[in-house]
Amino acid sequence: MLRSVLLPTPLAVVLAAVGVSALVPGPALQAVRASSLFQTAELDPGNFAVVAAPIGNGERAQLNIYEQLNDRQTCFAVNGSQPALVEPLLATFDFTGICSRYLDANGYSVRIGDSDLAPGYRLSVVRFSDDNLLLAVPTRSGIGPEMVVARTNGPGTDYLKLVLEPGWQLKRRAYNGRNLGHVYLYRDSWPGASPTAAVEALMDVEADGQMPAAAAEEGPVELDVQLGSDALINDPGLRGF
Repeated sequence: MLRSVLLPTPLAVVLAAVGVSALVPGPALQAVRASSLFQTAELDPGNFAVVAAPIGNGERAQLNIYEQLNDRQTCFAVNGSQPALVEPLLATFDFTGICSRYLDANGYSVRIGDSDLAPGYRLSVVRFSDDNLLLAVPTRSGIGPEMVVARTNGPGTDYLKLVLEPGWQLKRRAYNGRNLGHVYLYRDSWPGASPTAAVEALMDVEADGQMPAAAAEEGPVELDVQLGSDALINDPGLRGF
């Protein structure tokens, strides 16, 4: 079975404040099924900005990801450090065919190795003390641990660059060799556990007959729906932004 991942005390306080409890790591059934549906494709991280974007008066923030498709016009500018400020220039012109932006779960999700965790994890930006954290938070018990994906490395309420934690990277979702308009926050393996251990944990759950009903019923259905909402990255007419 997997070992629990212990978070530093300040982060544990944050997670408690937003209603997140400690869970036992281990991917749910829908994640394993998803591995046969979607694949990953490499991308140029230099063309992307991962951003904590303010909501309303800036007391809250959400994840935005901007992509520079070509050099016809600059989509974003990054200035300073700890934290770095991001200027979303794409908001000032018609960026069709020039930039892409990913604003919600239709545009980005979490993936660990071969396991697409879109149905079981959400990505949330949490402002805490002198930092802003991007958290991967499980949506139901038994799916996996809470994970820190990125941080701004400094306080602020503007558009701030999120710096990926060690082990995390961006990849593109692909289907049958075609790149889709969806970006993964990706890790090769679960923090503190090998992919083999994660699969063994899943097998233990299935053997005990304790797999959550929602996971068994919703897995392939949710993924089929999500596939319908994805836009081929090379088809501007289908981008949906």
